Amino acid sequence: MTTDQNLMLYTKLAGFRLVVLANRFGCDSEFRRDLHDRLVEGLEAAIGRVRIIMSLERSVFAGEDEFAEHQLEGETEIFGRITINLRDDLEIDFDTHEYRINGDDWAIALTADNTGVDIDYPELIALTDDELGSLAPIIKEITSETGIAVNASRACYIRCGGS
Repeated sequence: MTTDQNLMLYTKLAGFRLVVLANRFGCDSEFRRDLHDRLVEGLEAAIGRVRIIMSLERSVFAGEDEFAEHQLEGETEIFGRITINLRDDLEIDFDTHEYRINGDDWAIALTADNTGVDIDYPELIALTDDELGSLAPIIKEITSETGIAVNASRACYIRCGGS
């Protein structure tokens, strides 16, 4: 990306942050306020990354730092993989049959008894537009305008039937 593109992205992210903060005032539940807070944190992290990228670009253009070009390449790659998680993040290790939710301790999904072996991983189930409320269109616009994925899902076993 060019400096102009990064500046435009920075401006969009900062604008979305303000929109989410303003929208938070209309929340009618702690759950929705928490979703707004997590989205603001994610946007602030993305803004921080863009600021680092712009600073490294200045260093590269000025020739101040011989390693800045490599750092810039790495930061740009990291930024390209940013995902904002509003609720749950699920990691699965299929080799060990373990999983963890939101970085907590690993749990074993493998059970065995005299009837056989059962492997039961939770799945991520997307929050509905009703659950997201007024945040739903904002999330869609953030992804559309910035390319940053926003994950609004909860970890659940299929048998749980919802929340």
